[in-house]
Amino acid sequence: MKKNNIILIGFMGVGKGTVARAMVKEFAMVGLASQFPEEEEVGVKFHFQYSIDTDDLIESMENRAIKKIFKFDGEQYFRNLEKKTALWLEKSVENTIISTGGGFYRQENIKNIGTIIYLKSSFDGILKRIKKAPNAKNKLKKRPLLQNKKEAIKLYNTRVKEYEKVADIIVDVENRDLKVIVKEILGQIK
Repeated sequence: MKKNNIILIGFMGVGKGTVARAMVKEFAMVGLASQFPEEEEVGVKFHFQYSIDTDDLIESMENRAIKKIFKFDGEQYFRNLEKKTALWLEKSVENTIISTGGGFYRQENIKNIGTIIYLKSSFDGILKRIKKAPNAKNKLKKRPLLQNKKEAIKLYNTRVKEYEKVADIIVDVENRDLKVIVKEILGQIK
């Protein structure tokens, strides 16, 4: 049975964590408005107080960065940690916005965890977004699969089709204001 969570999927660097935090902030404002019924926003049937990130959960579980997990134990070991995380999410998490690593969408139980929203952008749009960040060098270094641009584009092209198949909702985020993105998502989950 599908749980009352929102799962943000999409290619690495697309802004899943940023959107998740903005959504929690928006839900907090909606929740505040609901204390005053005459000012209540119409139609929101969910209330999400928390956002969590699957990569952050894995780093906490392992007490080391994902880059080091890849380097010392390999991608398969990391994917097994994602599976463990997905099982925990299904069993233990409710009313939460979950931002995921780029490959998390492959988890067999993802549909049980919640409503899946694919944040869509072109590869170049994602790179531009990362390069505009104040800590761009660190953001690029943190993503081991982006180190080889040619391979990263190949991976992106493969995943885009798969993201679309898994998603319940698709939201184009390229060159769009964060508030507009959040508003669109809220409109689609009402």
